[in-house]
Amino acid sequence: MTIPEPLTASVRIAAPPATVFPYLVDPALMIRWIGHWADLDPEPGGVFALDVETAAVRGRFLSVEPPTRVVFTWGVPGSEVIPAGSTTVEILLRPDGPDTIVELVHHDLPPSERSAHLEGWTTCLGCLVRALSAPTSARAKRSPGGP
Repeated sequence: MTIPEPLTASVRIAAPPATVFPYLVDPALMIRWIGHWADLDPEPGGVFALDVETAAVRGRFLSVEPPTRVVFTWGVPGSEVIPAGSTTVEILLRPDGPDTIVELVHHDLPPSERSAHLEGWTTCLGCLVRALSAPTSARAKRSPGGP
């Protein structure tokens, strides 16, 4: 069996990694850029549960390295294509001057899912940029339902 090539997506955010990192591990901040509900226990073996549009994504945190790296499993309960926890998402935060390069690498995606996930991740990373580019007071006042 051939291991699928990882899917990658990246963005530049005008904020340091320490400012971006909480958006990857805090449920209230995560739902500002992806999903509408999250239950996160950001420690190795901790719960990663996220409801995105009509899909319930479930997995476990594998690695949490503030403020530069988060790794979690990803999948949909009951799916035969991407069962819960069957793929792995790694998000790296690399400082670049005053900015952060966010690189997302999604491993083990079946070929049939690559296009949809690339579109989804690209859209969500754009939402992350927007969530972090809002003035601090505006970020604090947003409802937990979205950006």
